[in-house]
Amino acid sequence: MLVGSEKPGIGGELLLGQKHKPKYSVFPTGEHSQAPSWVAFDKQVLCFDAYFQEPVPQSKEEKFRVRKCKIYFYLEDDTIQVVEPEVKNSGIPQGTLIRRHRISLPPPEDDQFYNVHHFNINQEMVLYSRTFKITDCDPFTRNFLRKLGMRLNQTDSTPEDPYSNLRQQMEESMRPLRPYERQDTLKQFLEHDRNVLRFYCHWDDSESMFGDPRELILHYFLADDTIEIREVIYPNSGRDATPKFLHRSRLPKHAPIPIRQPGEKTDRTVLNVFGPTGHGGRFILDSLKTGAVQDNFYRDCDLTIGSVINVWGRHVTICDCDTFTKEFYRSKYGIEDFTPVQYRAAPAPRPARQLPPYNGFGSEEDSLCSCQGLLPKPPQKDFKKLMEKDRQGLESNVLRFVGRLETDNPIDLERVFIISFYLSDDTIAVFEPTQRNTGVLGGKFLERSRVKKPGQELFKSEMSEYFTAQDLYVGAHLLLNKQPFQLVDADEYAFNYMEQHAEEFPRANVGTILSKIKSISKDKRDQLIAVTEPAGTGVIQYEHFRSLLVATDCGLSEHEIMTLGRTYSEREQPEADLGMMLAVAQDQLRKKHFEAFADMVRAFVHEDRNSSGLLPSHDARTICKAFQLPLADDLLRALLTKYEKESGEIDYHAFLSGINWRENPAPLVLPEDVLKFDVTWSGTPAGLVVRSINYALMLEDVFGPRGPAGQAS
Repeated sequence: MLVGSEKPGIGGELLLGQKHKPKYSVFPTGEHSQAPSWVAFDKQVLCFDAYFQEPVPQSKEEKFRVRKCKIYFYLEDDTIQVVEPEVKNSGIPQGTLIRRHRISLPPPEDDQFYNVHHFNINQEMVLYSRTFKITDCDPFTRNFLRKLGMRLNQTDSTPEDPYSNLRQQMEESMRPLRPYERQDTLKQFLEHDRNVLRFYCHWDDSESMFGDPRELILHYFLADDTIEIREVIYPNSGRDATPKFLHRSRLPKHAPIPIRQPGEKTDRTVLNVFGPTGHGGRFILDSLKTGAVQDNFYRDCDLTIGSVINVWGRHVTICDCDTFTKEFYRSKYGIEDFTPVQYRAAPAPRPARQLPPYNGFGSEEDSLCSCQGLLPKPPQKDFKKLMEKDRQGLESNVLRFVGRLETDNPIDLERVFIISFYLSDDTIAVFEPTQRNTGVLGGKFLERSRVKKPGQELFKSEMSEYFTAQDLYVGAHLLLNKQPFQLVDADEYAFNYMEQHAEEFPRANVGTILSKIKSISKDKRDQLIAVTEPAGTGVIQYEHFRSLLVATDCGLSEHEIMTLGRTYSEREQPEADLGMMLAVAQDQLRKKHFEAFADMVRAFVHEDRNSSGLLPSHDARTICKAFQLPLADDLLRALLTKYEKESGEIDYHAFLSGINWRENPAPLVLPEDVLKFDVTWSGTPAGLVVRSINYALMLEDVFGPRGPAGQAS
């Protein structure tokens, strides 16, 4: 309870003559800043240089002592900490004199605490009955106080301590009686700590009884020039696994060294100047080390590849070193030749493992795994190839070819087969499309599997060779499980894939094909150049182009001729027949028993807000997908394109009427026509047809530009 003149008025308002005494420091509020002081001044401290005098009553050398200290004022909570820097050999407990807390003012104002406004340079402060005088502050403190509007006093110097000056003079005047020279090894330790040179060595101990060559590893520690040697002990060598061949120590060059008498070998030598030996004599340090006994130890400059070192009487040859050691010698000594020393003969080649022949049970890989260990494991597949060449979206990674049987049977001559090669696991599947009135049931002809190449023995130790992707091309003759096939065509994806990966398929590499044409004789070359077209445009028909290349007899296969024709062709996209497309679509819908045409009409009318009979192509395709219309995606896209207007919208009434096989049945189609729009066979509803070849451009690429006379320049 406040009484007297300090008691405020009613409501806590100050009376006339009273002053407001804040409990904490009051800082001016910055613009757009509402943060409290303990947030705004977090980890911000004012630092002042100060000193105080401490009396020393019971000493004749000093009457008082000047002690320097640091005063820290924490802005976040007005706490004060006093720290005295430690002085070596002072004999006084130093460090934190006053722990961090709020300190009250001296009486009679001991009800208040020190704040930031009580600090200034060249003034005294009383902290717990001890008077501190502030002499200076750091730049941050000076700048902060000036921003608060305080006028800082001039800096003051700290008085010298008489006793400290006396001790300093005594230390400077002292001279050691035995002036030992300083041997500083700390720098070497700090620079090369944990840096170790590793050498691979050889010690030939075959001359001694029961001795044999030894392999050693020498470690040279750069921190203190010590050497450690370990022996390489192989399993089942018959030797005990000793931890170390030589403990870490300095290795003398001329070992074994004689035993020295006590005092004979010292780090320093002194000379007797005058006086008797012993007490009362005068000695000086021998800087030349005249009578010193020195032992030479191995240093890093002595360890080089090919050198022989003496390891306590054992001659060890340094044969090689690791990468760090090579870089160290290259940077410090400029050595570039690190040719290793061959100390043992090259190991004999391991004999080839004789595997038993295939026994006929399971696959060859499975039988081979049973011979490679006591616990048979299943054969491992090429998982990386499987992930790279597996089907990814529209990228099927399947090469499809059209094949025919090579036989004299007239019935089998008309049969058509689809031979699919799967790049993910090098398997082959053969499918025969159904043809009417042939008397042959279509379907799966060969299950998907790896097919061996013909002419291989069944029961043998070596692995059999299987057909790869490079063995399949147009014009190739295949013997699949004793059934001869000839590939006569391929789908567009197969041609594109082989041309894009020409480095894997030489028969689809245009550069290789052109080099074969360049290698023909001069007569054949003149025959190719002399060919002219009737119109003079440099374009000829594909059949004529094929007959010319076959006549040159340059060894081109049918696939190479087709690749060359595709490269220099002037392709035309054939226009698909709408009637044929509708017939194929109705045939597929009829087989799937799709009859929800009335519901599709209501869905199209519901989406047609303007009742115009037209819908965007995207919305029409979405409705077809919502009803799960069983049509191939490419065929559906081609049909929607046919019914698309110039505005990009679909006439959905005409579209639904065309595919409605109940009300508007289309003529039946043959299986060959269905195959053209089968998405599992080709990626486009109609393939690109090669009819015309730019023959002049091909001749220019093969033989160079021709002059006016038609000859190559």
